[in-house]
Amino acid sequence: MSTPDPAPLVTVLSGGPYVVDGVPLRRKRIVRTELGEPVAWETTDHLPSAGSLSLCRCGASANKPYCDGSHRTADWDGTETAPATTYDERAKAYPGTGVVVRDDRGLCQHAGFCATKVTNAWRMTRASEDTAVRSQLLAMVERCPSGALTARTPEAAQDLEPDLAVAVSAVEDGPLWLTGGVAVRRSDGAPVERRNRVVLCRCGASRSKPLCDGSHTEVGFRDPVR
Repeated sequence: MSTPDPAPLVTVLSGGPYVVDGVPLRRKRIVRTELGEPVAWETTDHLPSAGSLSLCRCGASANKPYCDGSHRTADWDGTETAPATTYDERAKAYPGTGVVVRDDRGLCQHAGFCATKVTNAWRMTRASEDTAVRSQLLAMVERCPSGALTARTPEAAQDLEPDLAVAVSAVEDGPLWLTGGVAVRRSDGAPVERRNRVVLCRCGASRSKPLCDGSHTEVGFRDPVR
C-alpha cells in the first residue's frame, strides 16, 4: 500500500526556516506594463519539491529559496508577531455599486496590483456603477497576492476568490506566496488563519512575521529570477 502524500502544510521553526510539506514549489515574477504597472503573474520555474523542504526565512541564505543554515549566524529576529485576529475582524469595508471591497492594510505586501498610473482600487470602488470599472476592479483585487484586498457582491456572505492551485511560490525579490488554502503553523503550534492567499516573509525584516509586510523592498532583498 502506498503512503499517502502529506497534507499541504508550512511549519515555522522557531528562529529557523519554514518547513514545507506536500506543496509544489515554484518561482514567480510580476509582469508589468511599459509604465511599470503590475498586471499579471508569470510562473518562471517549477522547482523540485519532493518530501519536506526547508525554505529560508532569515533572508541570508546563499541558496534561496532554500535554507542553508544562515539563520544561525545572521543578524535577524525571527519572533512571530502577526496578529491572532481574523481577516473579518480587521478588514475595513468599502461599499460600491454591485460590489463591496474589503481591505486589511496590515496584510499588504505592496505588490501594486491595486493601482495604475491614473487610479486605484479605492477610487474605482466609488466609480463602480460603471460596469467596465467594476470588472477591472475585480480583476485587480483577484491578483492581490496577500488577500489584503477582497471583494464580494453586496448580497453574498463569501468573497469572490480566484481558483488558485495549491502551491508555494518564491516571488522574485519578494515573499513566499501561498495559494489554494495551504495551512501555516506557527512555531508555537498555533495556526495562522487559513486563507486562499497568504504571503510569508523571507527577507527576515517583516514586523509581522511570519507574514510579509512589504519590508523586502525597504531592505533591498534580492532573489532574482534565474
